[in-house]
Amino acid sequence: MRAQAGLTLIEMMISLLIAAVLFSAVVVGLGAVTGAQARTAAGELAGTIRTLYDTANLSGKTCRLVFDLGKARDEDARVTYWAECARGSVTTDRDRERALEKANVAREDGPREKRASGNALSDLMDAEAGRVESAAAFSTFTSESLARRTLPAGVKASVWTRHQREATASGLAYLHFFPQGFTEFAHVQLSQGDNTWTLVVSPLTGKVKVEPRAVEVPRS
Repeated sequence: MRAQAGLTLIEMMISLLIAAVLFSAVVVGLGAVTGAQARTAAGELAGTIRTLYDTANLSGKTCRLVFDLGKARDEDARVTYWAECARGSVTTDRDRERALEKANVAREDGPREKRASGNALSDLMDAEAGRVESAAAFSTFTSESLARRTLPAGVKASVWTRHQREATASGLAYLHFFPQGFTEFAHVQLSQGDNTWTLVVSPLTGKVKVEPRAVEVPRS
């Protein structure tokens, strides 16, 4: 009876040990799958960023990558991103900058010219605002390489650009590309579970460095 009871206890311990090993294997396997999904999504996004950088540079149009990050606290929301391009460049060229400078100087020359130059500056600013508003009417860019994409379920994203203090993790976020051959310095993070991939976008070359970790945004 003692031998039979001992064997039964040993068998139970072995069964528990086998179950623990199998459970660990399943957890590791799920982690590998999750990491693979985030890594694949990061690679596809890096390719999209580079393609849109070249598109803006070659077409002479300002383009942007739009991220729909979903609503805050919505765990089931799927992140979607797509490309849009404006009718033309929305950056201000040197001629318009010089015109604004001349108007400012003329406004300070004397009391008689102050009112007229002030009106000239106001008219110039109104014209510039109208030009930018017209040129900045973005429309969806249709291309097979820049098709709308939705990240796998459970993959969350955040977007930071140089003019932000904190990364945007919900709602809409934008990454702009300009025809002069530069973009915004940006970090785009994709995370799922314990896996995080950070895409660091170079503003001068459009190159994307994919880091297999969470990279802190610059504070200065």
